[in-house]
Amino acid sequence: MSFTRPSIAAPEFDQAVVAIDTMSWRPGVHVERIASPQRVAPHSIAIAADLKDGATTLSTGRLILLHDPLGNESWDGTMRLVTLVHADLDETMITDPLFAEAAWSWLTEALETHDARHRVLAGTVTASYGRGFGELTSNQSEGEIRASWTPELTNAEAIAHHLRAWQDVLGHLGGRPPLPSGVVSLHNR
Repeated sequence: MSFTRPSIAAPEFDQAVVAIDTMSWRPGVHVERIASPQRVAPHSIAIAADLKDGATTLSTGRLILLHDPLGNESWDGTMRLVTLVHADLDETMITDPLFAEAAWSWLTEALETHDARHRVLAGTVTASYGRGFGELTSNQSEGEIRASWTPELTNAEAIAHHLRAWQDVLGHLGGRPPLPSGVVSLHNR
């Protein structure tokens, strides 16, 4: 016989879902809801995003918000954000020994820049390079950031800080980092 947790109202989660659904994403970011994991937490929502330049996809990502009203000891809270961001990158970028540290700093700095308060941040950065031989002559260079953190959602709008930070990471990995405040990109004109 398996134990089923009682369902508890989740107004904080519902507010976060509304914020995710109404987020104004940067130009070139195309977001859609996707199936979310059902066994990790009683409540979850997942989105997938592509950062595009015309028909070219620069980076892709997934973001999942998990909510367990009873809390989760390993999360140190009731909510958890989980992400995967991926991009095909230039070989010189992937083989740079500082790539992993730089990519991780994109996440930590984005969270700080957008005042996305959090705790229990964990993750990995993966750089892979494959060289084709014989009939397969193409090379492949990829970068990937996997991370999770517990957002501190003090009000209904707080999740938007995390969403903006996440889209910055999507932009960094896709070669379109955020511009300083007040600067207009000629690329987007």
